[in-house]
Amino acid sequence: MSGGEALHSVEAARAAILGAIAGPLGEESVAVDAALGRVLARDVVAAVTLPPWDNSAMDGYAVRAPDAAGATEADPVRLVVSGEVPAGGVPTEAVRHGSGIRIATGAAIPQGADAVVPVEDTTPFDAAGNAGARGRDASGPVPAAILVHVPARAGGNVRRRGSDLVEGATILASGTAISPAAVALAAGAGLANLQVRRRARVGVLATGNEVRAAGTELGAAGIPDANGPGLRALVETAGAEPMDLGIAPDDLDDVIGRLRGALANGVDAIVVAGGVSVGPYDVVKVAFETVGRIDLWRVAVQPGKPFAFGTATRPDGGRALLFGLPGNPVSSFVTFELFVRPAIRAMSGRQDLLRPVDRAVLLDEVRTAPGRRAFLRVTADRDADGGPVRDGTGRVQVRLSRGPAGQGSHVLSALAAADALAVVPESVETHTAGGPVELWWLDAP
Repeated sequence: MSGGEALHSVEAARAAILGAIAGPLGEESVAVDAALGRVLARDVVAAVTLPPWDNSAMDGYAVRAPDAAGATEADPVRLVVSGEVPAGGVPTEAVRHGSGIRIATGAAIPQGADAVVPVEDTTPFDAAGNAGARGRDASGPVPAAILVHVPARAGGNVRRRGSDLVEGATILASGTAISPAAVALAAGAGLANLQVRRRARVGVLATGNEVRAAGTELGAAGIPDANGPGLRALVETAGAEPMDLGIAPDDLDDVIGRLRGALANGVDAIVVAGGVSVGPYDVVKVAFETVGRIDLWRVAVQPGKPFAFGTATRPDGGRALLFGLPGNPVSSFVTFELFVRPAIRAMSGRQDLLRPVDRAVLLDEVRTAPGRRAFLRVTADRDADGGPVRDGTGRVQVRLSRGPAGQGSHVLSALAAADALAVVPESVETHTAGGPVELWWLDAP
């Protein structure tokens, strides 16, 4: 594509990228406690019924509801206590007329009982007839009898068998991203392993003669590598497995060698930061065309116009996606959010590919590049509880996130301070202070 051709729109570029993905990656079995963040490849079916038996929702006394149905504070009902059932214990006797059994939360309801009276609604008596303290905890020796001060009702404080899960029922659908709650649900349903989509393996390569590994000597013309560590972090939070391809100088053979090495190692995608513009040392486009092909170059965004995408065939016959991101750290971050993150999530089997969109008002005036959609780093005004402040129509109030050098595409401090990206359309060259914007929250899962 020549420099004079029109820039690709965000939607056209993203559609081309997603269209190059044949479908979700293959599946594998993982332990439930290692499944957090993974995407289910198959429906999850409960292996047990939960609760497996009727059990108590309270510490108290299992009773026959008719025996205590008329109990009141003024006229309590006296019941003999014939035993107890601890949590994890098996009831060994039935509840008879005029009696009750002390029971712990979660313990199985004994035969004959159909209600549980909470311990705080009873007064205990020992064998000599001495009354204990009302509302004491249900510990210590089992009392000989109790007074019940509230009426019991059938089913009261009883968790019925199967009220949560039924063996054989689908509890999580294929395509679900596993949350901590889903981990607990699957484990509670008796499942030790889950079938999930394989995590994409994504190689990350930083380029530039001036780029040095963080913490090493910079010399007279070096800068620390922010793109490599930052992009690997983005890859991981997007749900993929990052592979460090190092830092390549602006040397075509070196870049080609690293790309081929990554392809031989079975990567599903390669993300390269820098070297995709039109300068004399920008060799990444040629390297992509050497190991594969380029399908699009340059998108109508600010920052991040010199973005390249293509594909390459691995030695094993599989296809890998090639992403060429601008070298400025903010530009690489924005183009990752727009194009790489959705691709990783699509390969992982997720349906929600994009960030949640909110409505906001940007309280600063901003001039943007003509014909390019601007993605501005912003911070939200917060109330005393830390929540975002919204106007009368529910729109979040945001301001430009400012580092020492403002919103430049090299300003990492403004990026790190940002809560979200505010989107200014291509048709707006001057956004007036207080005007509406679309908002992409950056802390969403």
